[in-house]
Amino acid sequence: MNTQGKVFKYPDNVDTDVIIPARHLNTPDAQELAQHCMEDIDADYVRKVRPGDVMVAGWNFGCGSSREHAPLVIKTCGTGCVIAKSFARIFYRNAINIGLPILECEAAAQEIEAGDEVSVDFDTGVITDVTTGKTYQAQPFPPFIQNIIRCGGLLNSLKEGVRHE
Repeated sequence: MNTQGKVFKYPDNVDTDVIIPARHLNTPDAQELAQHCMEDIDADYVRKVRPGDVMVAGWNFGCGSSREHAPLVIKTCGTGCVIAKSFARIFYRNAINIGLPILECEAAAQEIEAGDEVSVDFDTGVITDVTTGKTYQAQPFPPFIQNIIRCGGLLNSLKEGVRHE
């Protein structure tokens, strides 16, 4: 499993209110919510993001409230992966639960630039900056978490497991 796309880069401490402003949380429709992803920090993000593109961020990405809407809108607008120096723990868990691939890799998050083309192999944790040719090693998820992401989230993976038993 992998993704490849253009990098959108963000600073440290991007909180869930920046990822999806609370003023838009009056709809349960993920597609409608995704139209507001990152709008307070990057008004053009939803217009420019293409399936497979990669967010790269600093420390403590997804801090703030525990709303699962934040990773959901990132995934729904087509983002293939988020790479950060670190993630807020509740964001990290919510991302896994909804099937958004995320990787912690300090060197990659530091060195990869906005606009670079990046390829990510989720099975091995290898991040390749196609633009510069440099590779980085993130810790890959264990197989059971890779399965959750591959199935599109925890609930889907549980349903899949029930069908095969």
